[in-house]
Amino acid sequence: MRVAIVDDEELARERMRALLSEHSDIEVVAECADGAEALRAIDDKNPDLVFLDVQMPEVDGFDVIEALERGDPEAPPRNGAKAPAIVFVTAHDDHALKAFEIHALDFLLKPFDEARFEKTLSRARRHVRQARETVDESMKNMEARLDPNTFVRIHRSAIVNIDRVKELEPWFHGEYIVIMRDGTRLTASRVYSDRLSALIE
Repeated sequence: MRVAIVDDEELARERMRALLSEHSDIEVVAECADGAEALRAIDDKNPDLVFLDVQMPEVDGFDVIEALERGDPEAPPRNGAKAPAIVFVTAHDDHALKAFEIHALDFLLKPFDEARFEKTLSRARRHVRQARETVDESMKNMEARLDPNTFVRIHRSAIVNIDRVKELEPWFHGEYIVIMRDGTRLTASRVYSDRLSALIE
């Protein structure tokens, strides 16, 4: 499970990273100190789960959620993927009601103990697994209805029309950046890259 940590306090980020490091199935793909940085990381790293501090300077945790929901330029499309699951982390319990009103997965009140953290993480695992299964089934159904010589899957949550692809840029670990003719940039995961490059060539 790909996780991003967003908190303006370095010690809080370090503690969260230490707790997550105990789990071999967790990959921390981003650590951010403010909301603007979080929006860029969510777009770039495509995390499944974000531990999101509420009170941060300029762009706070609720601003991040609103930007993702609006599809602001600060939060561009993420390969067609749904927004990540959000766990709000804050020292102020008066934020709890608003957090659940916007459908946060959970709410961790600082200081929280390891048992409470583990309960949240277990809930997140179940949620992410179910979300992946739903997306994968939908994508498989769509893929089956499309012409395989024209449309190709590039990610677990994205299919593109190869006639609309302008170019491919090699990326890390066998992945590609897919640049569409309208300027949209998508990431092709390694699993799908070979077929994509063969069709484009």
